[in-house]
Amino acid sequence: MKDPNQKHTDKQLLLKGLKRLALALPLLVLTTYLFTFSFLNRETIPLWIVFPLAIFGMATTVYLLFNGIKIIVRALFNS
Repeated sequence: MKDPNQKHTDKQLLLKGLKRLALALPLLVLTTYLFTFSFLNRETIPLWIVFPLAIFGMATTVYLLFNGIKIIVRALFNS
């Protein structure tokens, strides 16, 4: 039998975490492309414009990934 005091998954929190992960996936692909583009054009001006954007984008991607996983774990285990 099921325990009536058992806590269930917080669906709103789970959805919030999945949205963060869904936002991080395109950012991961885009920032990888920006890194490649900036290193292929070392002698030109776009390196100095695109490379800082790629670094900022990758930092944002890593933050969103870890934050999304943390939110999902909190939704599943209520901790």
